[in-house]
Amino acid sequence: MMAPGRPLVLPGCYNALTARILEHAGHEALYMTGYGTSLSLLGLPDAGLITLTEMALNAKLIAGAVRAPVIADADTGFGNAVNVIRTVEEYIRAGLAGMHIEDQVAPKRCGHVAGREVVDRAEAVGKIRAAHAARQALDPDFILIARTDARGAHGGSLEEAIARANLFLEAGADMAFVEGPASKAEIAEVCRRVRGPILYNQTGISPRLSEAEMAELGIALTILPGAVLRQTIMAVHDLAVAMKTEGALAEAEVDARTRTHPLGNLHLFSGFDRIRALETEFLPAGAQEKYAGTLGHMPETRRA
Repeated sequence: MMAPGRPLVLPGCYNALTARILEHAGHEALYMTGYGTSLSLLGLPDAGLITLTEMALNAKLIAGAVRAPVIADADTGFGNAVNVIRTVEEYIRAGLAGMHIEDQVAPKRCGHVAGREVVDRAEAVGKIRAAHAARQALDPDFILIARTDARGAHGGSLEEAIARANLFLEAGADMAFVEGPASKAEIAEVCRRVRGPILYNQTGISPRLSEAEMAELGIALTILPGAVLRQTIMAVHDLAVAMKTEGALAEAEVDARTRTHPLGNLHLFSGFDRIRALETEFLPAGAQEKYAGTLGHMPETRRA
């Protein structure tokens, strides 16, 4: 997908449902946001509180729900270089197309929140080397993206971030991810001086760019991790307030308004028609009798 030389834009999903909605809207590849995973699963911020088990499970559920390839946040790799090996293996087994790991001190925090620290260069490079070795052994096509938070970390700088990005590429990463550039000029410097493909995180303190601007700069891939999460928070909050102030009929009003939406038929979108198609295909003919005389959404009788 990145071969034509245009920036590939990956919207952020945080569960299987949001992944399916994004794929239905035509997005050809997706990104699993770590912030969204932590907030949606745990109700907690992106502050190193979520575990490998929880992140890998969410990644597996997302990858299994869509045909689009998924790249996922893997935080710091959940430990040292040895732990990173298991992280890579778990993410590959989850069905992902790729992942990014960062050079923050654990417990980490969102790359656009103050108070970050990074490990020393030697430790960071060792983790990338370990990740590369693990993916080469299990799935050489798995995309390894190395992220550095050195630009905005305590004692960090753009110069240090660029140096680390190049070291990570030399250690086996396919792509460099310099987190938190604060201006378009800084992005341009990253693209000019980093000797490999660039991932740009278009969120937080970083500038918003058009696809034409990204192509001009030479950005290979960009992620939009928070848009779907923020929209969900606002929409659910507004509905919750309406149900509190207007009563139970507020939900009925929402139901009426969604009927004309392309995804307004929840039962159809969730897949009940496919369930009936599979029943038609593989269950005895008598299994269809349960639909006679029943009320509710009636799935179509088509072939699977």
